[in-house]
Amino acid sequence: MDLPAPAQLADVTTSDAALRRFLHGLPGVDAVGLEARAATLATRSIKTSAKAYAIDLAISMIDLTTLEGADTPGKVRALCAKGARPDPVDGSVPRVAAICVYSDLVSVAKRALAELGAAGVGIRVASVATAFPAGRAARSVKLADTAEAVAAGADEVDMVIDRGAFLSGRYLAVFEEIAAVREACGGRAHLKVILENGELATYDNIRRASWLAMLAGADFIKTSTGKVSVNATPANTLLMLQAVRDFQAATGRQVGVKPAGGIRTSKDAVRYLVLVNETAGEAWLDPAWFRFGASSLLNDLLMQRQKLRTGAYAGADYVTVD
Repeated sequence: MDLPAPAQLADVTTSDAALRRFLHGLPGVDAVGLEARAATLATRSIKTSAKAYAIDLAISMIDLTTLEGADTPGKVRALCAKGARPDPVDGSVPRVAAICVYSDLVSVAKRALAELGAAGVGIRVASVATAFPAGRAARSVKLADTAEAVAAGADEVDMVIDRGAFLSGRYLAVFEEIAAVREACGGRAHLKVILENGELATYDNIRRASWLAMLAGADFIKTSTGKVSVNATPANTLLMLQAVRDFQAATGRQVGVKPAGGIRTSKDAVRYLVLVNETAGEAWLDPAWFRFGASSLLNDLLMQRQKLRTGAYAGADYVTVD
């Protein structure tokens, strides 16, 4: 795509009209071409040694997540223990990138990781915020939600955009809300902005929302909440990877990508890593710049890892049931 000049980007958020012109001036997405490219990359075969590397890399990129109304402190503590020692009998398995919970359980996760000592070091605590998953609340409530999560010790905040405002064309309102949430993070927490691709309806909207979030200061852009019928797909993730690549080329600032929802198998994870490498590039093959939002993915990665090492699948009780 033709990259916008840095001077343009400095001016596009000065008014709703300027922001609209910019977002609607982005090149249209060739849906057929995008889906064909994603499908082609999904067929890439990799050698066994590369697969072993990819499995460990995928484990290190997981935001191990529990976002249920029935979540308890005990469940969060168990999740932290699993994230720190995914395979208790194999210390070579990498720890996960983060534990993702609701804001009222952030302090529980922080304490649990601290109590794990060296095993818990480096694992971040992420909190969903801003009236997750619907985002239907006053801005003051969303900012208070964010501030509460950060005060409790959240290292990362996963916010949801106001899809209603975006779909009705009130782009500046969405921009200002993202910027306000980033300010509420106070420089203490990274901000992941959830676009909820399944509700944006078109690839053009996903491209526009990606650029809007990055212009407002997102550290990561995230596909989805995992709470709707269409979540992460190879095609919509590919589109977001193109967006962060082009944004870095235009501004010099690197932004991460987090697909979430529906990624359950090692085969899925490896396919997404191929998308990253072939689209954004090797610089994004790092937990600092690419994450998987998942709850069940870790179990399959552990099973496949064991299969590669021993030639046989472990028994059904090899991994915990989350």
